[in-house]
Amino acid sequence: MTDLPDDNVRDLHDVPSIEVISKASVMLLSAAAERLGLADEDPDNSPRRDLDEARRLITALAGLVTASAEYLGPHAGPLRDGLQSVQRAFREASAFPDEPGKGPGEKFTGPVY
Repeated sequence: MTDLPDDNVRDLHDVPSIEVISKASVMLLSAAAERLGLADEDPDNSPRRDLDEARRLITALAGLVTASAEYLGPHAGPLRDGLQSVQRAFREASAFPDEPGKGPGEKFTGPVY
C-alpha cells in the first residue's frame, strides 16, 4: 500500500461550496424518493416505503435548499422542483395528509398543494 493520494479524490478545500450543497441536496432528494417508494413499480407496496424517514429527509432538504437558494444559481430551480415533487408525493402517500403548511419542509417552503 502506498502513501500517495488517490487521483480521483479531491481535498475538501478544493471543492466549491455550490458543489457540496448541490450534491447534499441531490442525496437528500434521492433518499426521500426511495423512502417514498418512488423507485419501485408500485410505490404503495414498496418494502422501502417509510413515511417517517421520508418526512425527515424532505424537511432537511427543504431547509438546505431554502437557506442556500441565493447561492445555487441555475441549480435552484431544479432543486426546488424536485423538493416540491417529493412534498406532493408525500402528501399523496399519506393516509391522513397534513394540513397545508404543516407537511414536511413546509415551514421552510410554505404550503405545497
